[in-house]
Amino acid sequence: MSTYPVPVFLAELLHARSPSGYETEAQAVFDRHVKPAADAYTGDALGNRLATLNPTGDPVLMLAGHMDELGLILTYVNRDGFIYFDTIGGHDRTIISGRRIIIQTANGPVHGVTGKRAIHLMEEADRKKVPEIHEIWIDIGARSKKDALARISIGDVATYDHELAMIHGSVGTARAFDNKVGAYIVGETLIRLAKDKQRKKLAAKIVSVATSQEEIGVRGATTAAYAVNPHIALAVDVGHATDHPDCDNRKYGETKLGGGPILCRGANINPKIFARLVAAAKKLKIPYQIEADPRPTGTDARAIQMGRGGVATGLVSIPLRYMHTPSELVDLEDVERCVQLFVEFAKGLEKGDYAHW
Repeated sequence: MSTYPVPVFLAELLHARSPSGYETEAQAVFDRHVKPAADAYTGDALGNRLATLNPTGDPVLMLAGHMDELGLILTYVNRDGFIYFDTIGGHDRTIISGRRIIIQTANGPVHGVTGKRAIHLMEEADRKKVPEIHEIWIDIGARSKKDALARISIGDVATYDHELAMIHGSVGTARAFDNKVGAYIVGETLIRLAKDKQRKKLAAKIVSVATSQEEIGVRGATTAAYAVNPHIALAVDVGHATDHPDCDNRKYGETKLGGGPILCRGANINPKIFARLVAAAKKLKIPYQIEADPRPTGTDARAIQMGRGGVATGLVSIPLRYMHTPSELVDLEDVERCVQLFVEFAKGLEKGDYAHW
């Protein structure tokens, strides 16, 4: 295993279990690390965390990275104590079964596994089918429905029991790089700006938002954009690294792990913001990649751009392999480069500059 030094803030976010609508553990990590550096700090009704630096600054820059992740929500227990569930976020049904999971309950974590009929007990035709969600269950070793319900409750949520592991150099694998890296980046950017010796020269008001419920429809970003009312915003999420077998670059473009942050271009992106991100990357001599998206992206940037009277929005993505699986892969050098990029971008903003075009 690699001995690459992982920032404590990031490691704690990756360990936190925070499916959409149940972000409590990630909130606590963000509170602990970001609140001390902020001039103002608050939560809201959707569970967002909003940290403000230089509150009288102009323009207002919003940085958004979502802290929620995929999960399972418990919906039914049969008479024998087997638990059925629905999915939170976009799961690949082919990889749900046979996983160790942890259920968050009022009395603490409950361990279990996802099960389905063994291949030996299937007819030939069934072996080729992808199981439906209702054909998979969770086994916590309960003897009966009463036994199970003494330990869990309907509406409890579960996540895969896969922790961060550094596998080679700066490349690591984790259950929820999507998008704990984004929440880390926006929080760490504010922390570094707060510590910067040139802080007094900072023109912009910075609001770093760890958003909630992105995986079920960019819901936290929608309300946060209204509340912050920014002139300019940068969203950060993960993007597909297409440098692996069985990925057609003609369809999905060409991006690679370790190739630097991915800067998006297209209808969701303000062209002046894109140009400034490129200029900041070149100034820092940070490698960067470009992706083209002709429509509103599947990220918080989609909601933020349309906030109130419109927001000059940019989107930066961290290259990631195996998205929405229990073992996503990221190069942490790309994460660090993105923090540096955001710090430089924020420091370069001038009073009265709102990137209108």
